[in-house]
Amino acid sequence: MRMPKRGEKGFTLIELLIVVAILGVLAAIVIPNVGRFIGRGESEAAATELENIQNAVLSMMTDQGLERLQNPVTNNTSNMAEFPDSEHVYILYGFTDNDTGGTVNYVATQTTKGSYTVDALGTVNQTVTGY
Repeated sequence: MRMPKRGEKGFTLIELLIVVAILGVLAAIVIPNVGRFIGRGESEAAATELENIQNAVLSMMTDQGLERLQNPVTNNTSNMAEFPDSEHVYILYGFTDNDTGGTVNYVATQTTKGSYTVDALGTVNQTVTGY
């Protein structure tokens, strides 16, 4: 092996192999943990969406003075402009409040990632998740 001349710069093969080995060990530790965090994040997002929709249904029922829904949605839907009433009298997105004449959105978006049903008492069930 020759000695570098004055002014020559660079890394030896051994130094490069050590760096590659260190990166390999770090990747072996990090990659499985990242996969676990992604899976946990998706399940937490689904649970949060279910809770938000349940709260929106209860808020809408309270605002309208409803104890029961006359036509609850029993088929899976992700369209909140059809939910929670199959006759579209009461909906969570784009609901027209007859008292104020304005539009009320109980949820942030019209479509959700999951699919939902609701019973007459306003209990929401998440049936299919799109996460």
